[in-house]
Amino acid sequence: MSTAHVPTIDVSAPLEGQLDALDAACRDHGFFLIAGHGYDDVVDRTWDAAACFFAADRSVRRAVERDGDNPLGWYDRELTKRRRDAKEVFDFTDPMFSTVDAFNRWPTGVPGFRDAMAEFYDVFSELSTTAVEIVHRALGMDPADGLRFHGSRTNSSVRLNCYPVGDPVPEAERVGLRELGSTALGHHTDPGVVTLLLQDDTGGLQTQSRTGEWIDVDPVPGAVVVNLADSVQVWTNDRYRAAVHRVVPMTASPRMSIPYFLHPARDAVVEPIPELVEGQARYRSFEWRAFMRARTDDNFADLGAADTQISDYLVSSLD
Repeated sequence: MSTAHVPTIDVSAPLEGQLDALDAACRDHGFFLIAGHGYDDVVDRTWDAAACFFAADRSVRRAVERDGDNPLGWYDRELTKRRRDAKEVFDFTDPMFSTVDAFNRWPTGVPGFRDAMAEFYDVFSELSTTAVEIVHRALGMDPADGLRFHGSRTNSSVRLNCYPVGDPVPEAERVGLRELGSTALGHHTDPGVVTLLLQDDTGGLQTQSRTGEWIDVDPVPGAVVVNLADSVQVWTNDRYRAAVHRVVPMTASPRMSIPYFLHPARDAVVEPIPELVEGQARYRSFEWRAFMRARTDDNFADLGAADTQISDYLVSSLD
């Protein structure tokens, strides 16, 4: 199915007339695009810095490799649903707060990298607020009430993705690793509020409709991809869907993408918002901190069980 089912919201124009298509997309598959954001120069600098990082010698990336205690840094053998992804990643969180930045692993030998990432983090933290406001508008929530669900920039994160053609792990290092999945990135939902994504012109991102069809989220020059995450599905009591998405294998050329993951505050309790509940609340409340930790652990190592999902918190009568 084509990306025509993924609406483009121009934030430089009045939103009236754009919200019906957004509401339909959020109910069906959870993806939309933002155009007219005005951040093209920042995006270009971010792409350049990310490309330099992945083009650097492997030793540069290995020097900032993540571990079981700290999920930030570089990694090339992440798991999704117990299968290994065909990609390398680099994760970092808010560089502007020293207590948070202390956990970041910044590479040496990549000039200007940290500065470019810090600028991107600032700009996309602002744009994420815009994205959430748009979703509020589509839900018909009263702007006078403020944002009833929102995120925390100091608890959010950015990831650089590089999808090669073939296995990202050198052959000599593959002994004992889980086998690659059938897709470059296995189907999943993101755990936070919304994800803002830059993708290059390679293509390969797909989202799943309520009827199970896979929809191509084709690259659109200058547009930022937005997908809803698990917390929004819980807050809206299943009115809106956390986007189930995947990336198909690269066969001709590598692909790069850069998601900004807007997360709730660490001490947030996630539960349906009463005025968005029609009938029975479908989810029990849960602590964001524990939910996110379980998802992070699943990505680093095979824990021998299915990864944690919001379906684990369905109320008993709906299990």
